[in-house]
Amino acid sequence: MRSPSPAVLALTLCASVAAAQRPARHWSDRDVCYEVFVRSFADANGDGVGDLRGLAAKMGYIDSLGATCIWLMPVAESPSYHGYDVSDYYKVQPAYGTADDFRAMVRTAHRHHIKVIVDMVLNHSSSEHPDFQAALRDTTSPYRHWYIFSPTDGGKGPWGAPAWHKNPYRDEYYYGIFSAEMPDLDYHNPAVRAEGEKIADYWLQQMGVDGFRLDAVQYLVEDGACLMDCPGTHAYLREYAAHIQRTAPGAYTVGEVWDPLETLLTYYPDQLTSYFTFTLSNDLLSAVHRGTVGDLLSGYLRIQQAVPDHRWAPLLRNHDDSRTVTLLGGDVGGARLAATLLLTLPGLPFVYYGEEIGMTGDKPDPRIRTPMQWTPGPAAGFTTGTPWETLQPDTATVNVTVEDTASGSMLNLYRSLIHARRASAALTDGRLTPLASGDSSVAAYLRQSTGQTVLVVVNLASAGKTVTIDGGPLAAGRYASRDLLGTGRGTIVVGPDRRLAALSLDPRSALVLELIRK
Repeated sequence: MRSPSPAVLALTLCASVAAAQRPARHWSDRDVCYEVFVRSFADANGDGVGDLRGLAAKMGYIDSLGATCIWLMPVAESPSYHGYDVSDYYKVQPAYGTADDFRAMVRTAHRHHIKVIVDMVLNHSSSEHPDFQAALRDTTSPYRHWYIFSPTDGGKGPWGAPAWHKNPYRDEYYYGIFSAEMPDLDYHNPAVRAEGEKIADYWLQQMGVDGFRLDAVQYLVEDGACLMDCPGTHAYLREYAAHIQRTAPGAYTVGEVWDPLETLLTYYPDQLTSYFTFTLSNDLLSAVHRGTVGDLLSGYLRIQQAVPDHRWAPLLRNHDDSRTVTLLGGDVGGARLAATLLLTLPGLPFVYYGEEIGMTGDKPDPRIRTPMQWTPGPAAGFTTGTPWETLQPDTATVNVTVEDTASGSMLNLYRSLIHARRASAALTDGRLTPLASGDSSVAAYLRQSTGQTVLVVVNLASAGKTVTIDGGPLAAGRYASRDLLGTGRGTIVVGPDRRLAALSLDPRSALVLELIRK
């Protein structure tokens, strides 16, 4: 008999652990997290670069949105604008402010009951990091064994890009899977592992953060010819996560793993708290773009069987992706449907700054990380100076000020969805059950927790629909319905055949209804 694959074994183990863990609650159980690029969020001193004081001043806005945690892209010192090549892990990026500014921002966030997680870049340092510079120049340096050197060019990385780079001081090469400016650290070295833990302790204990988003974790440890998702990576993540929990019990960690679900599930049950589910993002946005349900729910169902909801993190876009409105070809209605799906389906959702107002942006990367659009005025209210990056051309109409008082705006849709989610046990950790709609353009599902049932019906088509939905586990009878997005709905009838009475749906519309048995 053939042995089960590692992914299948992981799925089986995860399912048993999930069943055992579901009653336990974590502070992140009812969270929606908001990703912030500090450089682009709010500039307090007028130099054109966003900073920590600017972020602190906007914490009330994040609170009003309903987010209860923020993920900050790298805030440690770095020679690059994006910060993913760190030159000093114990120093705040000077353009953002000081360590005291950071601590003050955390205190402000905590007063708003907002947790703070920061990007932790462990896979590589900056090529300008003093330790790497010592390793390049001196073969007797103690940091020589912190990085990976070879007398020959070892060839391409796992996605076909050059991964070995010439040492400018001697005839040898060093390994950097992302670029020459980002040399990989060698986690086979106990000193490197210990330093990773020391850095975590600093940010948890001295800077007051509540956890980490770990960058590019699938590439952490190379095992011979294995360059990604290797056994050594899993072993190190177990070690690292255990250390974090000893240092700060309850700290939240979320890992970046760009893998299909089968591989992603091998990172459970005993490594980081959670991981981003990029596959689910692709499925969701593909369904909206096509206007048909397809496999929208299958991935959600699979991971729901394996892992408690707070241990996986769905999203629409992040700092590496073209923004939702741009990806959908300017289809704002589609972006609204995507937000509704994201925030009514399971998991701990992350929202990239600016998505909630429908900001646009396409590659290259700086154009999907442009300054936040606060007002229609000069520099969109981001700065009194010249923004570090040119703003998008739609700032006069797509901004917080314009959308704040417009009841049907994208911003107010996000607010309604996030606040409804946080107030609803069914939407935060309720079981997902798909319902057959008989129409390939209509997604229908229940979210059910003890004492609460929410029905979600989404018409992905550009034409109105009348559908009769299979009620699944709903008992026959009459149900009072309450629209969680703000307007009353009346009565829903489930017939003896367990089918709902016909529902009329407007084009590109959604219903989010709490059902209460009469």
